[in-house]
Amino acid sequence: MAVHADYRNLPASARGYSVALGNFDGVHPGHRAVIDAARVEAHPLGVATFEPPPRAFFRPNDPPFRLYRPARRNARLIGLGAKAVFELPFNGQMASMTDEEFCRHVLHEGLGVSHVAVGFDFRFGRGRMGDADRLSSLGRSFGFDVTVVEKVEGPEAIKASSTAIREALIAGEPQRAAEMLGHDWIADGHVEKGEQRGRTIGFPTANIRLGSLIHPRHGVYAVRARIAGTGDWLDGVANFGRTPTTGLRDPLLETYIFDFDRDIYGQYLEVALVRFQRPEAHFPSLDDMVEQMHRDKEEARRHLSAGR
Repeated sequence: MAVHADYRNLPASARGYSVALGNFDGVHPGHRAVIDAARVEAHPLGVATFEPPPRAFFRPNDPPFRLYRPARRNARLIGLGAKAVFELPFNGQMASMTDEEFCRHVLHEGLGVSHVAVGFDFRFGRGRMGDADRLSSLGRSFGFDVTVVEKVEGPEAIKASSTAIREALIAGEPQRAAEMLGHDWIADGHVEKGEQRGRTIGFPTANIRLGSLIHPRHGVYAVRARIAGTGDWLDGVANFGRTPTTGLRDPLLETYIFDFDRDIYGQYLEVALVRFQRPEAHFPSLDDMVEQMHRDKEEARRHLSAGR
């Protein structure tokens, strides 16, 4: 995988690409349409995105919002045929560039692009001063072609957007998010030791922190999980939340994998949210909570079996 963490001082082999330009968080159908528009026979396909996303730079106190961690996003982009991913460092210097300076210094002098594809609503330059039409005009000045991709509709004629996917996850609608993504939304992270209370009640869980990933609705989900790179997805049930019954703490994704008994502390786990079952709740006693967990497990088994 060719991932370049800057646009400056690139080797000659990394210049001259036809580039899809945008944020690409989620790589949804709208993003994929932009990538397809960047495919031209005469030049290799690249994707240029911003790292961190501009929203994280301008609004650092916002709640977590990423749909993909950078490594997952980049792997998806390479899987779609990109020969290289250019992570454009979004910092004070880039934020202060005018639209003309961005085209000159980043696209022309830095990447040496031959062609750029963007979505119809793409904005760039200081204060979002430039739009797709302005990019086309500047492209003519700097010697590269520009393709502008029109709106791509998602389910029920909703514009395919990262915002709509985030809203679905926050609302506890992973199936709706999956329709827009084209696959179940996946949370991932290293398995860490928790309070290990689950082992004492017959529900040992693999716990991961979502960190900068968007936090979906707190509650119980039917899930499929796998150790990254193994290729085997296993059924399970997970709770994302703060465990109000046993003591509030920072949100954690706790996954109970069915018929699984391995020590996976420290390994990288992927958890696909398939269906929301119920909101997180406070129970009068630990026994009441365990009784509900058994019901949650059986409901998840039924749903995941029916979905095969």
